[in-house]
Amino acid sequence: MSIYDVFILLGGVGLFLYGMTIMSSGLKNACGDNLKVILGKATTNKVTSILAGIAVTIFVQSSSATDVMVIGFVTSGLMTLAQAIGVIMGANIGTTVTAQITAFNIGAYAPMILFIGAVMNLFLKKRTLKEVGSVILGFGMLFQGITLMKSAIAPLAETAAFRALLTSLENPILTVLFGVAFTALLQSSSSATVIFQAFAMQNIITYSTAVYLIIGAAVGSVTPNLLAGLTANRNGKRCAVLNLLFNTFRAILILILITVFPQILTFIQNLSPNNVARQIANTHTCFAIIAVLVLAPVSNFIVKLAQRLIPLSEEETRKGEDQRLVYLNNTSQIPAVIAMDQAHREVCRMAHFAVDNLQNAIDCFFEHDANKGKRAMQGEETVDYLTGAILNKLVELRSLDLSSKHLNKLYRLIQVVDDLERISDHAENIIGYEELMRSGKASMHQEALDDLRTLANITMRSLNVSMIVFEQELLDRFDDAQAMEDLVDLTKEQIEAAHIDRMTKKACDPQGGILFTDFCIDMERCSDHAINMAEAARDTADQAA
Repeated sequence: MSIYDVFILLGGVGLFLYGMTIMSSGLKNACGDNLKVILGKATTNKVTSILAGIAVTIFVQSSSATDVMVIGFVTSGLMTLAQAIGVIMGANIGTTVTAQITAFNIGAYAPMILFIGAVMNLFLKKRTLKEVGSVILGFGMLFQGITLMKSAIAPLAETAAFRALLTSLENPILTVLFGVAFTALLQSSSSATVIFQAFAMQNIITYSTAVYLIIGAAVGSVTPNLLAGLTANRNGKRCAVLNLLFNTFRAILILILITVFPQILTFIQNLSPNNVARQIANTHTCFAIIAVLVLAPVSNFIVKLAQRLIPLSEEETRKGEDQRLVYLNNTSQIPAVIAMDQAHREVCRMAHFAVDNLQNAIDCFFEHDANKGKRAMQGEETVDYLTGAILNKLVELRSLDLSSKHLNKLYRLIQVVDDLERISDHAENIIGYEELMRSGKASMHQEALDDLRTLANITMRSLNVSMIVFEQELLDRFDDAQAMEDLVDLTKEQIEAAHIDRMTKKACDPQGGILFTDFCIDMERCSDHAINMAEAARDTADQAA
């Protein structure tokens, strides 16, 4: 085999991989966000999860792309591990379609396919048609790459070194490991399988060798997902491990089955007696289907094993305890009066989270304390969860036989939940300001920072007084809450006047000046939301009277 043949082989592999990428990108762009919608919604049970995994992977022509999307969903909390494993199983079936397509010998038509795809992509103006052109172009590249690979690897059969390598692959375990390593290098089981097909069609490897290579390819294909899991949270890492566990169990299962029942391979070969490429494609598909059928019923065990390998951290345990309803469970089983009292307790619990978030964000801003910033962002997730959960329960309470007094309180509680959610959002804004300051993209004069600290301290006092009025219904403190809110407004006006003077003297960085103004607005609005809480308590008491 000459160096020229090596270059042709590498060029064929590169063209094939790039064609896969172009085709996958075109399909995803043509479909827009529909694929994510399918994954996000079509996971109500194990069967629909598997079907969703199959459908999306057929569209994007990459199980790795599907699995990386799943890791993203799991990381963001939009999908559970139990739902994720179904999609992962489906992706293992969907990815075999590529091998089925490439088993057709249509390499002679690749140049025409390339031409049609290029014309559509370059000259059509409608975005959807251009993306379809990209798909066709990628499809042509894929088959042209296969053609180049076939022509380049033919001389390998005469190479002594390659023959020695094939001899070493007579051991099934070594062959499987070679398949793992080869696929991990390519980061695509579809690409590896197509190359194995090309080897078999040139009589460089036998069908039996290809079988063990395919088994290894399934395990090696998880490499991109493991890499994606490195930057994910612990739940995202569990999803990546989940994928590795499933494919490892799949490999073990298939090895046992074909050892105990070699008739399985004979049956698959008889489906396409004279077409080794089709035999390999069918083997790839059959192995994936068998693995899903056998392992789907025990998928919960695989999920638990992944959770055991990466156990819950103290932070996740705390998050699990925070993101739940404490007082609003089984409200339909208790009298309306007690249900409204429980609702008030639940909203007060949420209020403490929102106020703590703001305090942590303020401390993070002035002290550049990353841990407090992290706690504030975690608290924001908790507040977002409680907002939805509490509002759903309050809507349910509306169906109870409530008096006009309790109806008024119910509406006030809904308003307070909205105020608390806004306070937590302002805390998130402040974390963003701190990131800009820490990165050097904005800076402030020390006097400006001192003024903001004063305003922040007064705002927190305003929040705490209003919290007392709302939580303990101490209406005699309402005037104090109103006075604190007025003090926040007055302080904001004073420090903004001083800020304008500094900006006139060019003593402040322009970007820092913008952050100063935004910070002031956040504090004023937090105080406004605080007095809304106190007013809700006062109005509820007035209605009761």
